[in-house]
Amino acid sequence: MMRRVLLFAGAVAAVGCIKPPEIVMVDRATALEQQAGGSFPELEKKLAQAAIAPRPVPLTPDQLEALGIGSPRLTDQTEMTNADRVDDLLQRHCIGEGRNGLLADTTNVCHGAVDRDEVIKLVDRVNLARAQLWRWMHEQRPELSLEEVRGRWRRAHATGVVCGGWIEGDDGKWEAKSC
Repeated sequence: MMRRVLLFAGAVAAVGCIKPPEIVMVDRATALEQQAGGSFPELEKKLAQAAIAPRPVPLTPDQLEALGIGSPRLTDQTEMTNADRVDDLLQRHCIGEGRNGLLADTTNVCHGAVDRDEVIKLVDRVNLARAQLWRWMHEQRPELSLEEVRGRWRRAHATGVVCGGWIEGDDGKWEAKSC
């Protein structure tokens, strides 16, 4: 019995000397685990830098046209006459040839960006010049009414409007001139 007590006491003593295993928790995965799990720090760094650095977005001319941005002119626009500007704006549907012979502001359907105030100033200048021309033509042909002079002038002028220019039809609808 003594022997049993000694064995028991030895077992108890032996159990007290054995330390429980230490559990170490790692808050980060190893490099191999990161790669297997899809973590690529170099690639993530490159992507983060690419997102920070702004750069132009490549757009086709058709996409730019759909956004209302026309291609830049190859010629110097400072040399353009009022007639050149009118033709350009007629083709872009920013202004239109009205049924009454006067230019009309149609910037609400304009293709491309324009300065509306400048368009209105140009329309006013051209319309004033046309009204003066009609009065002079009426003085030259007093047997015709001013409306008849204006109508004849409009019919003759319509043939010279630039192809694709915005013209108001007799029904009041705007359409591009076909050539």
